[in-house]
Amino acid sequence: MTDCIYYGGKGGVGKTTCAAATGLSLAAAGQRTLVVSTDPAHSLSDSFEADIDSEPTALELPGPLEGEPHAEGELWGVEIDPATQQERYEKLARALAADLRSAGISLSDAEIERLFSGGMPAGSDEIAALDLLVEYVDAGEWDVIVFDTAPTGHTLRLFDMPGIMGNALETAQSLRGQARRIGSAARTAMFGPLSMLGNQDDDESLASFQARLERARELLADPDRTEFRVVLIPEQMAIAETERLVARLREVDVPVERLIVNRVLEDPHEGCPRCQSRQARHEERLAEIHETFPDLEIVTLPDLEGEVHGRESLSIIAERMPT
Repeated sequence: MTDCIYYGGKGGVGKTTCAAATGLSLAAAGQRTLVVSTDPAHSLSDSFEADIDSEPTALELPGPLEGEPHAEGELWGVEIDPATQQERYEKLARALAADLRSAGISLSDAEIERLFSGGMPAGSDEIAALDLLVEYVDAGEWDVIVFDTAPTGHTLRLFDMPGIMGNALETAQSLRGQARRIGSAARTAMFGPLSMLGNQDDDESLASFQARLERARELLADPDRTEFRVVLIPEQMAIAETERLVARLREVDVPVERLIVNRVLEDPHEGCPRCQSRQARHEERLAEIHETFPDLEIVTLPDLEGEVHGRESLSIIAERMPT
């Protein structure tokens, strides 16, 4: 059975670093681990200093972490690029068309090309991510899948998507019979953001599409298999945004147990008043975080000099990451 760990939070707080370091830690502990990036910035390759593409790529493991016994785990990475997202979304969108073809609704090849030439509609990348979530989990090839998700607003849309799409599909099913009579005049009103439909093979169906979305919802809300870790930095604005994100995730039944406070200054240079002041400020913010989230485990990560790229710096962070 495959477990899932999601990292979320505002942009620039270090979600990719946390996801990559967690992958290293889990693999070093003997777990077959896949790290997935759904962030358009695609910095996972930079973090690992490796070439990672849109298919799972095997990554070389470093030596065992300090204090950890050596175990034969596996580490893989994948970056879901826009082309992959569009291909996956087209496949999913056409699943609805397959079920409605008998109602006489279809688009010509020219119409399909014109629709997709405008680029991806809002929400399509979230749909692709949810479909890939189910595919990777059900493949059974990994013990743990770590998701480096996009910034906060993007993440919330991802978790809203199963419910939104489920309602849209139920509506489409209820209108299916009417569509035979009202034809193309109903097409735009019925489809809305799912208007990117066309002819295709019958290997997809509305039922299978909806089943995958329901499967994704089950996984996201299963506390035995899924954990969402919110990453923040010790700043007031980040704390406020994190409070909103945690509340929103709990509203949609997504398990949140830990906060990861990144870039905490722990050892300021002696004789540096500015550094001492910054450390004191970070201690105040940490106290505020503990007070604001008394029911969550708080994990702190050190502020390292320079950017965290490469196995050496990632290993320092990995030693502090919960597994």
